[in-house]
Amino acid sequence: MSDLQKTPTSLCCCRKSLPSSGGHCAGDRPSGGPVSVPGAQQCPLVDVASASNFRCFTLRHLHLDLRLNFAMKEMSCWLVLDLVPVQPGVQTLVLDSHPSLLIHAIDCKVPGVGQQDPVSLTYRVDPFTDYGSSLNISLPTAATKPGRLIQITVRYTTTDGPAIWWLDSELTCGQSRPLVFTQGHSVCNRSFFPCFDTPTIKSTYTASVRVPDGVTVLMSASRSSYSAQDRVFQFSMEFPVPSYLVALVAGELQHVDVGPRSRVWAEPCLLSCAVKKLGGSVERWLGVAEQLFGVYLWGRCDIVFLPPSFPIVAMENPCLTFIIASILESSEFLLIDVVHEIAHGWFGNAVTNATWEEMWLSEGLATYAQRRITTEAYGEAFTCLETVVRLDALHRQLRLLGDNNPASKLHVKFEPGVNPSSLMNLFTYEKGFCFVSYLSQLCGDIRRFDCFLRDYISEFKFKSVVAQDLIDYFLGYFPELKDASVAQKEGLEFERWLNGCGPPLYEPDLSAGATLTRPVQDLCDLWQTSDALNLQAVTTFDLSTWSTFQIVLFLDRMLDTSPLSHDVMASLSSCYSSLFDSLNAEVQIRWLQMVVRNTFYPDLPRVRAFLNKHTSRMYTVPLYEDLVAGVMKCVAVEIFYQTQRRLHPNLRRTLQQILFQTGAAPANQNGPALPIVPPSPPPAATAATASGTTAAISLRDVNVSA
Repeated sequence: MSDLQKTPTSLCCCRKSLPSSGGHCAGDRPSGGPVSVPGAQQCPLVDVASASNFRCFTLRHLHLDLRLNFAMKEMSCWLVLDLVPVQPGVQTLVLDSHPSLLIHAIDCKVPGVGQQDPVSLTYRVDPFTDYGSSLNISLPTAATKPGRLIQITVRYTTTDGPAIWWLDSELTCGQSRPLVFTQGHSVCNRSFFPCFDTPTIKSTYTASVRVPDGVTVLMSASRSSYSAQDRVFQFSMEFPVPSYLVALVAGELQHVDVGPRSRVWAEPCLLSCAVKKLGGSVERWLGVAEQLFGVYLWGRCDIVFLPPSFPIVAMENPCLTFIIASILESSEFLLIDVVHEIAHGWFGNAVTNATWEEMWLSEGLATYAQRRITTEAYGEAFTCLETVVRLDALHRQLRLLGDNNPASKLHVKFEPGVNPSSLMNLFTYEKGFCFVSYLSQLCGDIRRFDCFLRDYISEFKFKSVVAQDLIDYFLGYFPELKDASVAQKEGLEFERWLNGCGPPLYEPDLSAGATLTRPVQDLCDLWQTSDALNLQAVTTFDLSTWSTFQIVLFLDRMLDTSPLSHDVMASLSSCYSSLFDSLNAEVQIRWLQMVVRNTFYPDLPRVRAFLNKHTSRMYTVPLYEDLVAGVMKCVAVEIFYQTQRRLHPNLRRTLQQILFQTGAAPANQNGPALPIVPPSPPPAATAATASGTTAAISLRDVNVSA
């Protein structure tokens, strides 16, 4: 995700038991604990983030009938679930839901037993967590026979839930028509439709969506059609997916085909830029991925660019990747983000982590696959450079958290009530990547490991797995490694990889990127020397010829050495600030974080200009947090007053909490602008700023994709 949440302090090993049931799960295995011995008795799978009794039923199919009301910002919905009970005596169906869903009626049909009319069912809604509730539906006796298909219909209306983002026209890129999109990861879609909101359960789905004239609807579906007479879009996803991958966007959208199985969607004002940036690259990346990991299973590979209000960088919804339009500024970050989402077509979408406690099974493998694709397409040096940037960020985060923080585990056990999204961090991506790289190194031949991953996908496609499934398959695939007891190798035990805190036990050799990373470190050394700055040597480095990732690496490493003296900041600004003004937002935000963190007032107008231009979470929250942590809070408040009407309400609330330590802004938010802070703060305040912001910023990575 694009911004990382602070780690909850309430992490523990609490578990709760759920009854045994069916579903698209690879096996009933424990979702954590020591790596088990093959053949040992396994415990039922547990998902503490779901209130549902998903193990009591097989979900065959779900259908959504939606009517979108942009004026009221509501959806009037019918949900039909095709279920088969798998246990006798189950009298209640429990679905994950959300207080924002207004349930109107629920009924049941049992096809094939002579029942003509649906039977109205009684239900109640109980609290579960701050991110959802449980919908408890009493079933008639005829509906509880194991193996018999039943159809449950829920009529409801959506209101202001976390999955559904309504944008007024002024918040869209074109500012001509409103737009709505959904974001289900990881446990938000229970506020879109009642469901088994767990990645353990997968099903096919269909949908009918009624919209006003001039609105185009897209969904994460393999087939679609449109009836202009009825203004109804029809969708069908013929492959089983978990609930969080059901996604919708509706607004003024147009498309251009960029390949035989891919098209780019965007608002008209963005479309030509998006097409120019991607060109024919999508098909090229798909082709490389298929050579490595086997056939692309989803048919379509379309991409829709969403306004800056999209809360993350990108989301791998099958057949239709959602990506924030802001990333179009940086071709290299766009490349990495789109390739990462393509990799999810195999790792995450086809084979899914069975619980949110093992997100690395999706993100770590997708990151490894992404880097295999970019290595084949762009060479080893490029991939090593990007990896160095990310691993630097991982170690930066670890310095803040400490080596013993449980958030640094690959398998993060969390107690009921903890939102899985709050545990999304760089360890999920980069420590997971390092473990997969270690497995590749163990087999001794990267091409053999490509074959293993291809066969792993073939074995588990459209299922959900736990780490033990991957490990068992790996050791079975390479019996010589199993015989050599590589899982118990001292210091590199698989159990320690999965359940141990701290940094990766192994990192891949990145020396192939030295031609790109060595100049960066050499320049950092010149700026960080305790001796007098050698400007003549500095000017031999022409940053205008560097790639975005090289400049990002340089700025990240300079950020790590803050606080810097005023003289050093003045020299940095003199050398580079004009160049940075002409570059993309990924570069600019890092330079402006240096400006704020080091209280460098001469470049403060650049901070103002940046925050006036950018309204996405990924480019605003880091700067506001830095401003508030130091002596520039008044500046942050003033900028917020000037820009708040162009911010999505969710982002506005986040910034209000940062600025005012509360959920709402003070009563005078429409009043006159606050005064600007004095141009030269006292030295004591400057020192406090430096120490206060270093720890706060270390947890962040500006650009982590889903």
